[in-house]
Amino acid sequence: MGIADDAVEVRAQGWRTLAALHNFIENELERSLTAEVKLSVVEYTVLDALSRQDGWHMRMQQLARASALSPSATTRLVNRLEERGLLTRILCDDDRRGIYTELTAAGHRLLDQARPIHDEALENALTSANGVPELAGLIAALPQLALAH
Repeated sequence: MGIADDAVEVRAQGWRTLAALHNFIENELERSLTAEVKLSVVEYTVLDALSRQDGWHMRMQQLARASALSPSATTRLVNRLEERGLLTRILCDDDRRGIYTELTAAGHRLLDQARPIHDEALENALTSANGVPELAGLIAALPQLALAH
């Protein structure tokens, strides 16, 4: 194996470690959010993304990017959340083909309930992951990643 091959393997190992940490965290978030407020991680992500926007709405393609879903999966998710009364869709005033997704008052209330549960589960997952030798280095690097952004 040459130097270039070694570099590829190092990056691949880094990616596997990152994926393992993501899975570790996502499982804890999913368990806690589902048990406490009947939200999946991706549903929480959508409500959270909408709450962080001026006017609390986003175009569907922005929402797809924010939730890391395909456009069709985003549409299905929005349909489910709309049926639950947590968000609504409105036509864009300046582009009738554009559709915004907007958080409802019920969506805000549920997000307000879910946010401390999410934050606590995230903290618990990070603390637990820090105890896993393969993940501890990545946990230690997280503050620097936040500063770099």
